[in-house]
Amino acid sequence: MRRCAPAAHGILALWAFLLFPEGVFARSATTVGAAGSGAAGSGTVAVQKPGVASATPVTVGGSCVETVEAATRPRVSERFPARGLSGHQAILEVEITHGKGQSVLPSGFRVQHEGPAADALKQAGFVLPDADGPAVPSLASKPAGELITTRVLLPFLVLPEKPGRQSLTLPSVPIALARASGEVVTLCTSPHSIAVEDPTANTPNPKPKTNPGARRQREEWTALKYAVFGLMGALALAALTAFLVSRWLRRPKRAASPIKARPPWEVARESLFDLRHAGLVSDGRTAEHYERAANIIRQYLGDRFGFDGLECTTRETVHLIRDSLIDHATGLQIRNFLIDADLVKFAKVSPSDEQCTAVLAEAEAIVQKTVPAALPAPVAARADAASGANGGSV
Repeated sequence: MRRCAPAAHGILALWAFLLFPEGVFARSATTVGAAGSGAAGSGTVAVQKPGVASATPVTVGGSCVETVEAATRPRVSERFPARGLSGHQAILEVEITHGKGQSVLPSGFRVQHEGPAADALKQAGFVLPDADGPAVPSLASKPAGELITTRVLLPFLVLPEKPGRQSLTLPSVPIALARASGEVVTLCTSPHSIAVEDPTANTPNPKPKTNPGARRQREEWTALKYAVFGLMGALALAALTAFLVSRWLRRPKRAASPIKARPPWEVARESLFDLRHAGLVSDGRTAEHYERAANIIRQYLGDRFGFDGLECTTRETVHLIRDSLIDHATGLQIRNFLIDADLVKFAKVSPSDEQCTAVLAEAEAIVQKTVPAALPAPVAARADAASGANGGSV
C-alpha cells in the first residue's frame, strides 16, 4: 500500500466527514483527535466498517493511509492550480478510473466546519466553503468503455494567515471507494503546492481610496416624457397618413370609356341623306352628285369589311368583298354600281337627273342589303322615318 505525505494533525478526520460514507468510522473526530494526542504507542485509532470484514485495517492518524493494494489500485489523475489569489477558491480536480462494480463516495459529501480537523486545515491556509453557498463539491461519472471515470471537484478557500506572496501546501485528501463486495477502501491524493498572491499584489504599497463624491439626484420628469412620446407618435401617424394619401392620389385612374364608333351603315345613310338634300342636281352638278354617292358607298364598304375603300380600285374592292357574307346578286349589284361610277368619273359621262336620283336609291339598297342580320329592322325603321320626314326624293 502507498503512504501519502504527512499532513496536519486532524485533517483526515475532517475529510472523513467530507468524503467517507456514513458508518465507516466507528468514532467521531473528537475521539480521533484525542487518540492522536494522548493514546499510547503510535497514536492511531483502528476503525472498521460494521458488519464487513476488512482485509486491511484502516489506520487514521497524522497521515492519510491508503487501504487499497497497488495491484488493484484505480488510476487516479489530479489537477490543482499552481497559482491563486488570497480569498479566492482553488479547486482540486480528481479523476478516478475504476471498474463498473465500484463507486466513489457512495454516501456523498458531508462537511464539518468546526473541530480539530477544520482547525488543522485552517492552519495549512485552507478553509472549506459554506455548504449553502455556490462553491460546493461535485461528483460526476461517465462510462469509458469497460471502465467508469468519476470526476470529483473539491473547492477550497485559500486564506493564508499572513499577507503577501507565499506558498501553501494542500494536504493529502482521503477518498472512499466502495467495491462490489461491499468493502470500502481509501484512496489518498497527493499534496499540492500553490503560490498565493494578494489581490492587490500588482500595486506596490496600495493605499485605500476615499469614497467618490456625491452625485446630484435627478428626478424623472414623467410629464415631459409622455409629452415627447405623444408628439413622436403624432408625427409618425401624420407621416403615415401623408404617405397613404399621396399613394391614393397617385393611384392609376380608370381610363375613360372610349367613344363608341358609330356603325358604318348609320354613317353611310346619314351621308346619303345629306347628299339627297344638298341640291347638287338642281344646280346642274350631276357628275359631282354621282361621284359623291360612289365615294359614300366605297367608304362604307371599306369600314364594313375592313379595308381602305377610298384607296382601292373597283377591281380590288370587288375582290375584297367576294369572301364576305353577302349573296352573289348583291356582289354583282355592287360591282355594276362601282363600274357606272367609274364611267362618270374617268370617262366624263354626264348622268341625267333621273340617273342621279336612281344612284341614291341604289346606294341605299346596297347599304340595306349589307347591314348585319341582327340589326336590319331598327336601321330600316330609322331610314324609313328619315325619308318620310324629308319628302322622299330630290
